Amino acid sequence: MSETTEQTERTAGVIDPSDVEQAKSIRGLLFPSKVPELHTTASFDSIRNFARSYGDDNPLYTDESYGEDTRWAGQVAPPLVGVALNKPLLGDQRPKHTKQPAFRGVHNFVSGTAWELYRPVRPGDSLYTFQGLESVEEKQSEFAGKTLILTRRHVRMNQNAEVVSVARVILIHAERKAARSRGKYDHEPTSYTEEDLARIDAIYASERRRGADARWFEDVRVGDGLGPMAKGPLTTTDIIVFHSGGYGFSPFAPASNRLGWQNRQRIPAFYTPNEQGIPDVSQRVHWDPAWARQVGAPMAYDYGVMRDCWLSHLVTDWAGDDAWLVRQSSQMRKFNYLGDTHTLTGGVTAKRVENGQTVVDLTLTGVNQRGEETCLATATVAVPSREHGEVRLPEAPAELTEDAARLMRRHLELKGARG
Repeated sequence: MSETTEQTERTAGVIDPSDVEQAKSIRGLLFPSKVPELHTTASFDSIRNFARSYGDDNPLYTDESYGEDTRWAGQVAPPLVGVALNKPLLGDQRPKHTKQPAFRGVHNFVSGTAWELYRPVRPGDSLYTFQGLESVEEKQSEFAGKTLILTRRHVRMNQNAEVVSVARVILIHAERKAARSRGKYDHEPTSYTEEDLARIDAIYASERRRGADARWFEDVRVGDGLGPMAKGPLTTTDIIVFHSGGYGFSPFAPASNRLGWQNRQRIPAFYTPNEQGIPDVSQRVHWDPAWARQVGAPMAYDYGVMRDCWLSHLVTDWAGDDAWLVRQSSQMRKFNYLGDTHTLTGGVTAKRVENGQTVVDLTLTGVNQRGEETCLATATVAVPSREHGEVRLPEAPAELTEDAARLMRRHLELKGARG
């Protein structure tokens, strides 16, 4: 069998109906996550490096002492740090009939997320996650034929069993053979002139961070704008730097040398031969254009989570140190390919008092150099008020607080039994 034929067969995954039925059977169930992310405990450096991984230089995140003079009295992590921070949560063995379906050989990507944020993460904090499928939907896609849309809920708590955040991730499983044969997304990579780069550089130079200058509720007006903020042109280096901040190592745990060999024994379907015949991770669709074409995309592309972080960066730069991102919901409408440049903008759509808290509603948009809107989001931010006072952290839902306490108790029991 030729190398090309072998690669084609290994990328021609179709959705197994038994996997679909298994996914539907476990909807609504939440299980402890026993898989570590790159970081299990927050530190000054892990927080700083996560912020820098998506281009955020906010000293509240990147300076060890800056936060001491803010309402937080110390360094805190960026809102979406949970994607890079997780410590295994011990729990009872998962019954066999509740196993996660494999969907082996089927292409998948994130098409949107919805975050609710309740507490900051500080140096010394650990995050633990319990998660499960919230919904399962079958669809026919113009891009990939049969697709499956899964909504996965991740509840993150700290070492004190305090709920830190809830994230709902929309994951698309697409049949690779259909995606490749349709070739809908033919793409001509963009080349840049000096003038093009100068226009991008001018946006970078114009960006301003609100910082310690409070964004008072009374001063916000509907129609106020956010941005522009530049992101790009996207390079392989950007993808590597994003990984260096902690994202992308769970659940498949890509590794090198002996650890890579061990991982190939554990999950052989995650590895396919590259152009030199060397087994490499399927995840390289994000930095290997040749492999991206094998699975039906015209070029390597970013992570949806990366754009989520970009959107949150636009919000936190605008809102200032005293504000709190209450919730953010995004849609990834098009791929963001290597070489693409994004301009992020936003606007204030409403302001109100919600449960005694002064909040502002925002819309956010990312547009590439071709004028295409590739991502769209809404966000709600709590800002300080001269009349109502400083921002108060929102309360987590009571049922999740109870779940967190119960799961942490069991974790500590099992940890004690091991010790």
